[in-house]
Amino acid sequence: MVESIQQLLTGFGIAATAANLLYCLLGAIAGTLVGILPGLGPIAGIALLIPVTFGLNPTSAIIMLCGIYYGAMYGGSTTSILLNVPGETASVITCIDGYQMARQGRAGPALAICAIGSFIAGTVGLDPVTGEYRFTFDTTYLLSGIEFVAVAIGLFGIAEVLANVDQPLEKMDQGIIVPRFSDLFPSLHDLKQSIGAMVRGAGIGFGVGLVPGPAPVIATYASYMTEKRISKQPAAFGKGAIEGVAGPESANNAACQSAFIPLFVLGIPFAPPTAILLGALMIHGVIPGPMMITEHPGVFWGVIASMYIGNFILLLLNLPFIPFFASILRIPKKILLPLVMLFCLTGMYTVNNSINDLWLMLAMGALGYLMRRWAFDAAPLLLALVIGPKMEVAFRQSLMLSHGNFGVFVERPVSLVFLLATFLFLCLPAFRLIIGRFKRRSE
Repeated sequence: MVESIQQLLTGFGIAATAANLLYCLLGAIAGTLVGILPGLGPIAGIALLIPVTFGLNPTSAIIMLCGIYYGAMYGGSTTSILLNVPGETASVITCIDGYQMARQGRAGPALAICAIGSFIAGTVGLDPVTGEYRFTFDTTYLLSGIEFVAVAIGLFGIAEVLANVDQPLEKMDQGIIVPRFSDLFPSLHDLKQSIGAMVRGAGIGFGVGLVPGPAPVIATYASYMTEKRISKQPAAFGKGAIEGVAGPESANNAACQSAFIPLFVLGIPFAPPTAILLGALMIHGVIPGPMMITEHPGVFWGVIASMYIGNFILLLLNLPFIPFFASILRIPKKILLPLVMLFCLTGMYTVNNSINDLWLMLAMGALGYLMRRWAFDAAPLLLALVIGPKMEVAFRQSLMLSHGNFGVFVERPVSLVFLLATFLFLCLPAFRLIIGRFKRRSE
């Protein structure tokens, strides 16, 4: 333990050199800008800027690329809160309460809590088991499945534009309170409400980040549902609950940080951004794995220390710009909405350079608009796109191992406990409704 602390302090010495601080700052700034543009996210940002690092030493190069990673995760929250357009997939959940806070004139506290929280902490395409085509309708576009980014931007960003255009021109700018300067930063009450959610979100995100898959996306959903379930006012979620911003943003950042553990220690990337970073490490002659600490201690501890410094830089970098970001709400909707549409189209096209992605995004925007009109929540649909394929693979693998015997799911104690817990969680809202009606009748 003492030796690890000493090595971490050495890492801070490496990360705190003028050159590495500069590269960390540049990475954080570049990542924030990449995150703000809808559709790009950390994967595109890292991939595009790897060539810039070719002339750098391995430590400086990875510090800069890591800065892009967690900078993009924060940048995506800015457009989620101000425009209801997720800058990247993990910011989808922030749209739910963050945008409502912005409409109530509380964009400043929402953005600040994002920065503070980040500092603290399908069935379509190829069959995943057999590799056969299914539901592709003889088109190559659907071979890779439904593009998650197109669905996310469509359901939230495009649907928001359509919902506003549906209103008369003179009413477009009504309903949004432009914040005063004194209201731009969170109060002590806001911080008190958020601190518990931040700590819980950080714990959830760290645990989820150690599991293969899109950890930041799953972590944000898990944190949001946890906060909503334990809240004394669950009805406030979806209407501007600050815990609905603090928890997911902390989980998002924590999942990004913990994803480096399997990458550095095992040499296994559990998510697409860390897979890009694995390639960057190998380009610079560093092979992640059990021997990385021994063979490249400067890179390992320097990068770990830079994460603390980088998150602090993001905090200092973004808090002063909160008044500037909040001023976006002052732009008239007749000007802002076409710009939002342009950002959505541009950002989505840059992901795969595919016109089909744009058509899918617009179709999802129409669906999202109709779901709003009929009072359906769009978040579960996105969660199904993330978790659905993994559930299917696990389900079919279990049946293959048991030779088609469904009893395998209840014969094992661990599996049985998880199934019972899932059943109870599904039935809990109904039980609460029945008990509530019973109490009202008895009164």
